[in-house]
Amino acid sequence: MKDLSLKDHYHNQNYNIIHEFFWGFGTAFHTVYAVVPLFLKKLGAPEAIAVSSTGMFSVLVAIPMLITAALSRNIVSLKKAVIYIHFLILIVSFLMGYIFCFSSLGTSPNAWKIYLFFFLLYGLSVGIIVPIWADFLDKTTNKSARGQFFGLGFAFNSIGGFAGGIVLKYLLHADIPFPINFGYGFFILFFSLIIGTIVFYFYKEKKHQHYKKSLLQFKKETKLIINSHPNFHKYLISRVFYCATLPAMGLYAIHCQNKFNFEISEVGVFTILNVTAMGFFSYFSGNIGDRYGHKNSLIIAYSLHLLAILLVLFSKNMFWVYGVFIMVGAGQGSFMPAAMNLIYDFAGDRDKKTYMALIDSFLAPFAFIFILSIGSLINNGKYILSLYIMGSSLFIAIIILYFFVNDPKHNTNQIISATQ
Repeated sequence: MKDLSLKDHYHNQNYNIIHEFFWGFGTAFHTVYAVVPLFLKKLGAPEAIAVSSTGMFSVLVAIPMLITAALSRNIVSLKKAVIYIHFLILIVSFLMGYIFCFSSLGTSPNAWKIYLFFFLLYGLSVGIIVPIWADFLDKTTNKSARGQFFGLGFAFNSIGGFAGGIVLKYLLHADIPFPINFGYGFFILFFSLIIGTIVFYFYKEKKHQHYKKSLLQFKKETKLIINSHPNFHKYLISRVFYCATLPAMGLYAIHCQNKFNFEISEVGVFTILNVTAMGFFSYFSGNIGDRYGHKNSLIIAYSLHLLAILLVLFSKNMFWVYGVFIMVGAGQGSFMPAAMNLIYDFAGDRDKKTYMALIDSFLAPFAFIFILSIGSLINNGKYILSLYIMGSSLFIAIIILYFFVNDPKHNTNQIISATQ
């Protein structure tokens, strides 16, 4: 397939910046590392459930991905598909806003269970969207500048999140009763996602000949990747230990609130700090990856998450807590462009959404194990032991990634021969 021209690539990059800004602005009102756990806790959910929201979200995203990759294998118009599939998350976000603004269900004793149900739908919706979105971006970017594309896009996602965080802080600090204040935030999420989805219409796609793939061919290709890609297998093992960050990100907000008893409006400050660091490190990570390989960017991401755990362990006051969310944002910002580009590098000319689906499907049970084990420890009040376990896992992930995984960008021939 002929690569997209740089002119069309930069055209798409400009629209992607707009898309990511509005996505970032909207999701600032529904961050799985701060807003969701604190909202669940305030609604009366058990603490183990509130803390597990980040890990739960990752498992939910993983569940439909492989099925989505199989069912969407013969999509001709990816642009139409990526627009229509976003209707799933739009419906969910609208219903969340309506229930917590206008319905008595939002103030009932079962409100946390109702929200949890919609949170489950939200995560599943993202899991259906992501494989199609990844395939769409493969057809709308030039390989040589893809790192910068993702880095710049995620940076503007963070700028949008920064603006959203400021609005969120004032929204939660205003004289608006709970949970209506959060309901307003969900409506802002809904309208922001509408704008971000409309922008997809203006992207330009690569011209390519479409080949129909049978379900049997899809299964054979998937089996080949699973059985004959040793470097990819080592990468997956490093990602297994990285799953420790999933319960960690929900734990930070809950543990630090228990320790320092801060006001819930601090969530806005956390969001601002988080997305500012995320924006800077997204751009930094994308450019580092284009120059020196995306494996190095991922090592930076792992290391920053480990530093966040160390800051939580030794935190003395709120300035340390702010530092935690800066490190979390920096880690997330470094991770996103690195992980996305590594998928494309590992896949080569093969189906990108299959690789993405395999990664998340493989990691889902391990994420679930981390959630259950850490949740069990938290139920027994063993916060510090939980942090030590998660920190140790991240250290192992760094060792495996650094010493045992070859950067696929610099080992293309080896990868292709291994999977043919």
